[in-house]
Amino acid sequence: MNSWIRQSVKRIEADAHRSADTHLFKLNVPKLKDVNIYLKDESTHPTGSLKHRLARSLFLYALCNGKISEETTIIEASSGSTAVSEAYFARMIGVPFIAVMPKRTAQSKIKQIELYGGQCHFVDSATQMHDESVRLAESIGGYFMDQFTYAERATDWRGNNNIAESIFRQMEYEPHCVPTKIVMSAGTGGTSATLGRYILYKGYDTELVVVDPENSVFYDSYMSGDRDIKIDKSSRIEGIGRPKVELSFQPDVINRMMKINDTASVATILWLEKLIGRKAGASTGTNLWGALKVAEEMMRNGQKGSIVTLMCDSGERYLDTYYNPGWVAENIGDVQPILDELDGWLESPSS
Repeated sequence: MNSWIRQSVKRIEADAHRSADTHLFKLNVPKLKDVNIYLKDESTHPTGSLKHRLARSLFLYALCNGKISEETTIIEASSGSTAVSEAYFARMIGVPFIAVMPKRTAQSKIKQIELYGGQCHFVDSATQMHDESVRLAESIGGYFMDQFTYAERATDWRGNNNIAESIFRQMEYEPHCVPTKIVMSAGTGGTSATLGRYILYKGYDTELVVVDPENSVFYDSYMSGDRDIKIDKSSRIEGIGRPKVELSFQPDVINRMMKINDTASVATILWLEKLIGRKAGASTGTNLWGALKVAEEMMRNGQKGSIVTLMCDSGERYLDTYYNPGWVAENIGDVQPILDELDGWLESPSS
């Protein structure tokens, strides 16, 4: 078994060495004055999303804790992107993979999971994913990867080219090289935990702002201090928001949280496409809307500085949902008023 684990770790590490870091690019937003907004483009990972980093860390964590053998079936509760990335790594080391996910998950993600040799096991809503994953793992003798528990501990938050270290390194030559704010949404809570811990570890004067969509309890838990809050709803913004407070969510390293309307999240990715000519997933819209609101506050207060947020995945995965006007009208609502507001950012600031 040790020989197989050594070979598996070596394969995963070799994949990391073959991959260049993701790009950080500055947005050209005419109305911004003395405040710069940067997008860290995580869609360029081999599996197309921020979750590639998490999946790699989860596999290494499970392997090095002796949880996976060459005959272990991996089970994960995921609405899509984590499952895509885990299917990729499962195929790499030669183990079966099953994703437990809501029936409404984007078809493109389901196809990608199957492309990497994974299987999809469907439930009616996100609230059922965890319990069904536990049941399935027990019934077949598999291993439940459990991203919502292990995300915050599987990643080395002190460095090792994690996303926080990468952001601060790439910002070194910018006018405001230490970000004033980093804006990030929460799915497992693992990325925000890594960012917050790294900021504290390095002593940076950076505020971590975590944004949360509708139908998610992270914001309410943060504001009230109650980790037992639950709702019987699923987030409409794939990849972020949860009906219960996951173990990976670490509120003590967060400086501030904001609740973002789903109409704003979806409108913002449609507006972003006009700005950069590329489609992004709706969680990017949640992030960028939060970043714009923070920029607005900074400008109003006469502050100068930089804001970094994340482009979590490509919008090509959501052509049948967030980029389908009929689907948006039926499932999200009227986004035109928000689009009109966003277009105001394209006007140059008054002198």
